[in-house]
Amino acid sequence: MMNNNIKPIKRISFREEVYQALKREIVHLQLKPGERLHDQELAEQFGISRTPVREAFKRLEDEGLVEAVPGSATRVAPLNREEAEHAFPVTAALHALAVRLSIPSLTEEDIKELEEHNNRLQHAIEKEDIIAAIEADEAFHRVFLNTAKNPEIIRALDRITAKIFRLEMSQFSSVSSMKSVEQHRKIIEAAQKRNAETAARLAEENWLSLGNRLAGHQEKEWWV
Repeated sequence: MMNNNIKPIKRISFREEVYQALKREIVHLQLKPGERLHDQELAEQFGISRTPVREAFKRLEDEGLVEAVPGSATRVAPLNREEAEHAFPVTAALHALAVRLSIPSLTEEDIKELEEHNNRLQHAIEKEDIIAAIEADEAFHRVFLNTAKNPEIIRALDRITAKIFRLEMSQFSSVSSMKSVEQHRKIIEAAQKRNAETAARLAEENWLSLGNRLAGHQEKEWWV
């Protein structure tokens, strides 16, 4: 299994670099669900020993992005219906909490940043640029996460978000919609009015509606 997107690593932090590189390739579906991962081949591509690759496998397995198959090679985890059903309510609730906590501290600069990210999201959807759309959406919600100043929320979401982004990548042509852009506008309006409860409710609805769209468009060959 050769992947031209993986380049040799030049910096010293091999463990973190390998982990981030493989995670990015899995989320972007350059490494497909169910695809086998061979530590020796990957180590050669990265230009390092197998130890950092194996350590990255362990972290990714803990996050549910890869799985060790007994008697076989490690493989990228398939998309899992049950995990998806569980992930979105938790994600929606955590983002709603972050919005609720952040509203009292939001500045005019934060509002402008929200608007800029939402405009980027709209343009990316229009151009069918999936990676740009997901990055813009993440940046939009990251404003609230950063302003809420609650590291436990960020820590909990970090274990879930990669799975959700991978689902979006797999279904982008089916679920991409300007509905998210309009929902974001309503969230911004509520934030400008300092209406924390309304903004939090809208943020929760935003994530739940994405989950519903993804649940209705499942690529059967990738799902278990």
